[in-house]
Amino acid sequence: MSKDKAGDNPFSSGIADFVAGLRFEDIPGEVKERIKLLILDSLGCAIFGVHLEWSRILIETLAKLDSTEGCRVWGSDKRLSAPHAVLVNGTLVQSFELDDVHRQGVLHVGAVTLPPLFAVAELKPDMTGRDFLTAAVAGYEIGPRVGMCMGQEHIVQGWHSGATVGVFSAAAGAAAALKLSPEKTVHALGIAGTQAAGLMAAQFGAMVKRMHAGRSAQSGFYAAVLAENGFTGITDVFENPYGGFCTTFSRSTDRFNRDELISGLGTRFETMRISLKFYSCVSTNHTALDAIRNMQQRRSFGPNDIEKIVVRCSQATLEHAGWPYRPEGMTAAQLNLSYCIATLLLEGDVFVDQFSEEMLADPARLALASKVEVHEDPAITARGSKFRHMVSVAVRLTDGAVLEETVDAPRGSERNFPSASDVVAKFAKLAGRVMPPAQVQRIEELVLNLDKLADLADLGEALTKRS
Repeated sequence: MSKDKAGDNPFSSGIADFVAGLRFEDIPGEVKERIKLLILDSLGCAIFGVHLEWSRILIETLAKLDSTEGCRVWGSDKRLSAPHAVLVNGTLVQSFELDDVHRQGVLHVGAVTLPPLFAVAELKPDMTGRDFLTAAVAGYEIGPRVGMCMGQEHIVQGWHSGATVGVFSAAAGAAAALKLSPEKTVHALGIAGTQAAGLMAAQFGAMVKRMHAGRSAQSGFYAAVLAENGFTGITDVFENPYGGFCTTFSRSTDRFNRDELISGLGTRFETMRISLKFYSCVSTNHTALDAIRNMQQRRSFGPNDIEKIVVRCSQATLEHAGWPYRPEGMTAAQLNLSYCIATLLLEGDVFVDQFSEEMLADPARLALASKVEVHEDPAITARGSKFRHMVSVAVRLTDGAVLEETVDAPRGSERNFPSASDVVAKFAKLAGRVMPPAQVQRIEELVLNLDKLADLADLGEALTKRS
């Protein structure tokens, strides 16, 4: 294993050895097929988000600062310097709460992994589709493991794990794409780790929540390209007891499990445990929405029939989504459990068309949301991060009937992963808002055949919106 000093950094170097040593032939066939679907889903989320207000502000602001035209902004005809394109593209993937999530690692993986990879592909056009997929798997494997190491307490403490943990997915994927040595990959991880940041207070309405993934992706990109050129980072970023990632972000010497960083690395693929979303809201809310839909299938009821809804959940869910709703912006609406439940009952779905600025303070939604109570169930919290989305929902109707449903994993989760046709349909539904059908189909064909591409030029061109 690559260590600066024997035994000083077994976890950091263990990750680096995996990232630097991963080969396309080492990846199981099911993982190769899954990663292509995950990539397609993230690209659809990004293309849909390109014209949203916060995306527009970010793109226009950076364009004024940055005349370099190195890399594409997906779904547009814009180009920016590589670091700024990475920042924007990562923000686009996360722009409307539509993208993937590794539930146990508490990480939106595609948003932080893919933008640096596409930037490297544009800067080094000799990258093959197989190289790209290999680097993507490297990134998709590492970030979730860091999240599992830190546990659900990380987000409970107020850190936005998609940003703090995400830098390691971004750095690992970019390092693999650049074919860095194990030694340089250790430095890339150390450069990335010291840039980790993200505050969960952004969830209460701020546009900046959308940018956390983009900033994390950008930090990982910087980490890899700097390490490539000899810049050094913290070589024991996970192990150091003073100022190391684990001790500092947990505020402890023991509220983390570093074994998760390398346990099963190369034999158990966390890529297979990444979920996709079919609601346009934070993944924390999906199990409660599924529970209500399940109950409606057994007995029809609507908003006028509700006396009270009680959701019992983990502490992580309570802190992340169970706060009293206030109409302070689209982010708050998409992250708030009560608002999303009210939206489902009033509109029958919680997808992109169910969210608009004029509905954020809709009296009917506010009144219905006020009937939702969210409480921690210590027994659910005690089950750990594997069950952090588990909920027990009780609906009391005006006629006195009480309906109950428990759901521990949402529709689209790794336990019930959607079919390829469902993923393609979601992609087409989102990308079709921005691009013509032929271009949407072209992107789909190229992504699903990535392993056959000699380079990424055609895919890059397909992601460019034509005038």
